[in-house]
Amino acid sequence: MAQLQLIATAPMGLEAIVAKEVRDLGYNDVMVENGKVTFAADPLAIARANLWLRTADRVLLKLGEFPARTFDELFEGTKALPWPDWLPADAAFPVEGRSRKSQLSSVPACQSIVKKAVVEKLKMRYGTAWFPEDGARFVIEVALLDDVATLTIDTTGPGLHKRGYRKLVTEAPLKETMAAAMVLLSRWRPERTLVDPFCGSGTIPIEAAMIAWNVAPGLRRSFAAESWPTLDKLLWEQAREEAYDLLRDDVPLDIVGSDIDPAAIEVAQAAAKKAGLAAELKLHVAPVAKLWPKDDYGCIITNPPYGERIGSKNEVEKAIRQLGAVYSHLPTWSLFALSPSKQFEHYFGRPADKKRKLFNGRIECNLFQYWASGGVFNVSRKRAEPAERS
Repeated sequence: MAQLQLIATAPMGLEAIVAKEVRDLGYNDVMVENGKVTFAADPLAIARANLWLRTADRVLLKLGEFPARTFDELFEGTKALPWPDWLPADAAFPVEGRSRKSQLSSVPACQSIVKKAVVEKLKMRYGTAWFPEDGARFVIEVALLDDVATLTIDTTGPGLHKRGYRKLVTEAPLKETMAAAMVLLSRWRPERTLVDPFCGSGTIPIEAAMIAWNVAPGLRRSFAAESWPTLDKLLWEQAREEAYDLLRDDVPLDIVGSDIDPAAIEVAQAAAKKAGLAAELKLHVAPVAKLWPKDDYGCIITNPPYGERIGSKNEVEKAIRQLGAVYSHLPTWSLFALSPSKQFEHYFGRPADKKRKLFNGRIECNLFQYWASGGVFNVSRKRAEPAERS
């Protein structure tokens, strides 16, 4: 099969991180745009990208792109694409859509036109006027932007943030993809202690451990394209074998997660067990004010509460102030905190060394970055348990 065009969709603000992940997989023909990273690759990349991309939302197979200012242009452009190369005669192919800054603004109408065009193309290959749609699922999307239509098929299914280890969640869960992005942006390495004093359901500690051990985040789940008869199943077997071969589960870890909510820690412990990391992570109930690491060097990566779990604005302010008070005694530690609060730096007690705008779902946040003294991360540590502050 010839080279494919794949699209890794990305949360706003994480496009560069997703692009780096794609290049790290060996695919260098990459184009970065708002909300997506397009890259050229072979069919094996469908399996590899789904298994390995930690910060992308999903992986789409791009069938084509063309101007579409009228319904006729949309119909003919869609019909010209090689749908039978991917969709078997029994394929289930629902059509989803979105439109921005385009003359074709009625999304339901565009979905209907695309559906009819795909059916017409399949009729030419299979010689039938009726398709049962009781086979493998191929979710087609028509995305219109500035009067240009992009037609894709979703290879992922449920979003890539669904790793398979988290069945229960706290009231305000951090997406796994965002947690992984925070760890990657921090440049944390396993040689350093990592602490999350607002760990909630344990997502940041678990994602950090998976990064440290080079665990492909998609190993514990399946993907939509695995059921496609038009994609060789041996590709998935090859990609999974590669992923198992690249595991580094002999790397020692010193990752601590704490939370004031006992129910959250129970959820975190269950998720860690499901991820196969229960013995590697230290998860316990503690308020941030009493978490006092003994290690000389380390990294705090955390998502302080927004109010969904702990209640009032005053409680949120108090939690951030306590975090700042603890950090003021840790000059050799770095800290990365994701928060939507416009007053975070005021409550924390000092301006961030750097801020990066990110979106946690639909919530606009900043990743507040504080670097260790001198901006140099010393990797030595004592591997000690955190102790209560006296």
